[in-house]
Amino acid sequence: MKTKQIRQAYGEALVRMGEKDERIVVLDSDVSNSTKSCLFGERFPERFFNVGISEANMAGMAAGFATTGKIPFINTFAVFMVLRAGDPIRSLIAYSNLNVKLAGGYSGLSDSYDGASHHSLLDIAFMRTLPNMSIISVSDPVETEKSMEACLKIDGPVYLRLSRAEIPYIYTDSYHFKFGKGDILVDGSDLTIIATGYMVHKALEAANILKNNGVKTRVVNIHTIKPIDTELLLKCAKETNAIVTVEEHSIYGGLGASVAEIIVRNHPVPMEIIGIQDVFCESGDYQQLLRKYGLCAENIVEKSKHALSRK
Repeated sequence: MKTKQIRQAYGEALVRMGEKDERIVVLDSDVSNSTKSCLFGERFPERFFNVGISEANMAGMAAGFATTGKIPFINTFAVFMVLRAGDPIRSLIAYSNLNVKLAGGYSGLSDSYDGASHHSLLDIAFMRTLPNMSIISVSDPVETEKSMEACLKIDGPVYLRLSRAEIPYIYTDSYHFKFGKGDILVDGSDLTIIATGYMVHKALEAANILKNNGVKTRVVNIHTIKPIDTELLLKCAKETNAIVTVEEHSIYGGLGASVAEIIVRNHPVPMEIIGIQDVFCESGDYQQLLRKYGLCAENIVEKSKHALSRK
């Protein structure tokens, strides 16, 4: 199975975009080797700014660049994007609807060995509450590049949620990314599994297991969490009458909450939300952590069966 690290796909795409658009400037908070924004810095040193371990200043500088017609991409770990740069992101970037792109790397548990201080399990919840902020959570290397290209067409702030992990390819180069629209990867009539980010390929694994058990499972990739595809979510609720959401994020305020808010108001159906419970997570091997906290195909299958039993 062909795989690639999301951070590498991001860095390479950033360089290609920089070659086409001189308005792009890139800022990093001394983790450019990790975020792979260093690739842009090597190619365009005059448009690359390492501000040091000063995430709030980085966000403020990006706001300034945006007011001059530049398109800044700011880079740090997702957890620090929210917790250290949260004030200027809210007060300057979102409040003024500035054209800044926020690339939060190492999201979820993907910075697995650095532990609770580096796990990013609240970033979607924070970004969702900010007016003017859009949120994209990518599922594979192709979607990473396609979503970045879409970002340039959005005149306003966008949060790009990026994993550190090496991820299997789901899409081919012919894939057409549609901002604000979910993507049905597998169709089915018994149940819908709605996933985002790294969890999309885990959802596909679970759907294959369910298929072997006679369950016709629909798998939906919700790459745009805000604005979310309300039309598709209601279509799934009405056609399959059971929903399971899967995300590498807290069960509070993320994808599951976004879907539930729509479903409960418009067409209530049995629903299960799979994500990190109300706990701080440990350090360790990435796949072992995913399994420990229920972010694996086997748990998705079990939760799917529970949703089906409630129909």
